[in-house]
Amino acid sequence: MSVVIIGGHERMENRYKEICKKYRHKTKVFTKMRSDLSRQIGTPDLVILFTATASHKMVRCAITESERSNAVLERSHSSSASALIHILETYT
Repeated sequence: MSVVIIGGHERMENRYKEICKKYRHKTKVFTKMRSDLSRQIGTPDLVILFTATASHKMVRCAITESERSNAVLERSHSSSASALIHILETYT
């Protein structure tokens, strides 16, 4: 399963990847808005949106791209490791 994480903290980026690797998921993490974010997202199976740390522009981009690729969009206010684990256990 491929997972894209939008938002979160920069210092947690490697931790997010480690957690997803334990569940055997391919992961892309975007903590900052990039000019080519919509092209970078691709066609994931699951988009995780950490709403507290993502800008409005990132949220709109994530919603648009998840609808375009028919990906599941999961929103979480918390961007903690335990929140990510809970989401992955739900969809794995």
